[in-house]
Amino acid sequence: MSPLLFFFLVLPLLLESKAKAIEAGDNCSLITHQITGKIGGVINYSSRLGKEQKVAMEMAVEDYFRSSCSTQLTLQLEDSGGDSSRVASATTELISSKRVQSIIGAMTAQETGLFSEVDMNMKNIPIISLTSPAITPPSMPHQLPYFLQMSNHITLHMQCIVDIVGHFKWRKVTALYEHKNGFSAYSGIITLLSDKLKVVNSEISYHSDLPSLSSISNPEITIEQELIKLRSKSNRVFIVLVSSLELAILLFEKANQMRMMEKDYVWIVTDEIASLLDSVDSSVVNNMQGVIGFKTNFARTRDTFKRFKSRFRNKYGSKYPEEEEYSNPSTFALRAYDATWAIARAMEKSQGKITSKELSGNILSSNFEGLSGTVRFENNVLWQSPSFQIINVVGNSYRVMAVWSPKFGFSQSEENGATANGSLKNLGPVYWPGGMPSKNPRGWAISDADIPLKIGVPAMGAFKQFVRVTFDQTQNATCVTGFTINVFEAVVKRLPYNLPYVLVPFYGTYDEMVEQVYRNVRPGLDAAVGDTEIMADRFQYVEFSQPYVDSGLVMVVTQKAETSHATWMLKTFTKKLWLLMIAMHVFIGLLVWLIERGNNTEFDGIGTMLWFSVTIIFYAHRQPLTSNLSRLVLTPWLFVILIVVASFTASLSSAMTVSRLEPSMLDIETLQRTNAPVGCNGNSFIVRYLINVLLFKPENIKKINSIHDYPEAFETGYVKAAFFVEPHARVFLGKYCKGYTKAGPTLKLGGFGFVFPKGSPLAFDISEATLKVIESGELRQLEELLSSSNCTSRTTAIDTSSLGLEPFAGLFILSGTIAAFGSLVAIFRLGRNVHILSYIQTELTRRRIWRWASLQLSRKSSTKETSSTQAC
Repeated sequence: MSPLLFFFLVLPLLLESKAKAIEAGDNCSLITHQITGKIGGVINYSSRLGKEQKVAMEMAVEDYFRSSCSTQLTLQLEDSGGDSSRVASATTELISSKRVQSIIGAMTAQETGLFSEVDMNMKNIPIISLTSPAITPPSMPHQLPYFLQMSNHITLHMQCIVDIVGHFKWRKVTALYEHKNGFSAYSGIITLLSDKLKVVNSEISYHSDLPSLSSISNPEITIEQELIKLRSKSNRVFIVLVSSLELAILLFEKANQMRMMEKDYVWIVTDEIASLLDSVDSSVVNNMQGVIGFKTNFARTRDTFKRFKSRFRNKYGSKYPEEEEYSNPSTFALRAYDATWAIARAMEKSQGKITSKELSGNILSSNFEGLSGTVRFENNVLWQSPSFQIINVVGNSYRVMAVWSPKFGFSQSEENGATANGSLKNLGPVYWPGGMPSKNPRGWAISDADIPLKIGVPAMGAFKQFVRVTFDQTQNATCVTGFTINVFEAVVKRLPYNLPYVLVPFYGTYDEMVEQVYRNVRPGLDAAVGDTEIMADRFQYVEFSQPYVDSGLVMVVTQKAETSHATWMLKTFTKKLWLLMIAMHVFIGLLVWLIERGNNTEFDGIGTMLWFSVTIIFYAHRQPLTSNLSRLVLTPWLFVILIVVASFTASLSSAMTVSRLEPSMLDIETLQRTNAPVGCNGNSFIVRYLINVLLFKPENIKKINSIHDYPEAFETGYVKAAFFVEPHARVFLGKYCKGYTKAGPTLKLGGFGFVFPKGSPLAFDISEATLKVIESGELRQLEELLSSSNCTSRTTAIDTSSLGLEPFAGLFILSGTIAAFGSLVAIFRLGRNVHILSYIQTELTRRRIWRWASLQLSRKSSTKETSSTQAC
């Protein structure tokens, strides 16, 4: 056989065996550059999260070896046991004894910063933290320049929570977080979340600092006691901000046992728990029915992830056979895998020995597509544009309701924000705790199950028509009635739930009652119902519902007979109408005189014209009219005079025969200028309003505590005026029909509203129910009963305003138009008779016709004279 032929036959076999050797790792002689490095890891072997991270990091080293034949890349792992002190000792061990060049672990920035104060070597080695979410203290860049976080920033997680809370309009939430490793590393989250919740008009009503399981001897009792405390409060929206999976499993197990996973409860979990739901058994899922949460979204359909998932399940199942059935990798396993690759690639970039600064710089410059997404760092934090799946735990698993992203908000798809509408509407029903999908929970309940709300009512109000407190001796009980109570009962009926309450009479001022609601300490008030005015200074301490009655401050004074004046007759018409009447009358008389003057001897002289103008008012003129134009002009004017005179007579008769009354005090300035005493309800805000806003002297303000005391105060001169809120004024004027009236302007106020503590979710529900009562017309019916009067003879206000031009505008326009036409005709006639000959002569002269005509006439005259002479 030819040697050349033998060579070509053997060559493929040699190449195939060579490839197999390289793939198996048995021969890497073809690789000219191999990295040498040690990667350290500090994780919790006993937690589900730590187990996943351990398997993923080992797989990353193996995969990197297959791709680069780097047998010198080793992984040194230490068990933290979930204890902070062990994290510190393990990290020190890896740095000092095992000489690792970089560390991957579940330590926070706060923990690492504290450890670095003891062991300075921690500041000089790249550390990638796998904790989620990423929290960056302000001092971290200077204190820990080589500390990186393989997770998204905390602000993105908080914004997602806020959007969920804002969508469902929950006004208060309760935040729970695990006090991990004995450090309050996550306590800053509460402040951050609280600030962001203000944007959606919500707040944190209570936050619970749960101890880690490793730090307590009897976790079940501890969790149960904390849940009892939470159940005793009114808020029902619970957000588990930070928690290990093990603590969350125990938390929901106990919550389910204590019936806190039923109707009206809301539970929200973050990415730290939601991303591990694929890794728990059915018993855990059964305890979390109705929970909503969000988990990091990544590409699960890529081939690289599918291959990784298959290998991960095999390896995880072999290491932990008791968890083989639930061995799916979470996003935290993917990030541990990508973090190991990031360090290995950074080591590969250097030739020979590498410093910590160079290694950290190479890691920060990473930019590759990993299993968890793009691996790239910015400001020492993983730089990604993440999206979260909004999930709802139902049945044996969960359903994805929507996808949330910082750019598009809620949408049905993460691809370019498809169908993004910023809301969860129309994205399917939510299965809340308690079973079938129902109306969104209101987020709160009456605390202590059956304890009714203590609602204060003013017992010392001056107007008992609004709130009346009496004692029924037959039933040995206090009865509270009145318009305001009727309105409140109608509003409560409109609430979508039962609201147990008890009305508690409050014997004090309205401001003191509001203060009791503000303090809300025993024996305080949970709310207040009454004719309480909504004021800006009260809003600083409490919240008000939608006003159920509009209001304003009005002044009520006694009435007196109107003072007579010499010119009272002239007030029948307005000044404008008087002037127009005089002008038109003179004009019509002058026009008739001009028309009749040439042909009618009765109209000679100016005196005749003036007398005609006077007599025509009374239809007593004796001068006959010879011109039809004069009759045309005068006829509509006579009709105008007839109507105006009749109106004048009627208005004057009314003013002379009916008693005319006017306020005894016209305005507030008159009261202040004369130092007149004024009265008001001594228990209301009006006292300080008169002093602080209207600037009345305190000694001039008289406190009157009953509606029945006002008439006597007016009669004796104790007060010259009384100030009421507008609803009270209507009641007073309805009861005391004669002798009192409103005076001056109405000063607008906020209206009557119900009082609630600051941030109370009940205020929103009551406001919505109040609007329903108003829109239904039920409130109008109650107001009609309130305003009903028993007065049989009440002085009717007489309209003494002067008559203006408006009622007679049509007549004046008709008469004026005809008069204008008549004046044009009269002017034309006058000009024709007086100036026509001189006008014609001027025009003919201007056109040289007059000179030609004169010349022709003179010639004809001369010819005739000559002929006569010859004839003779």
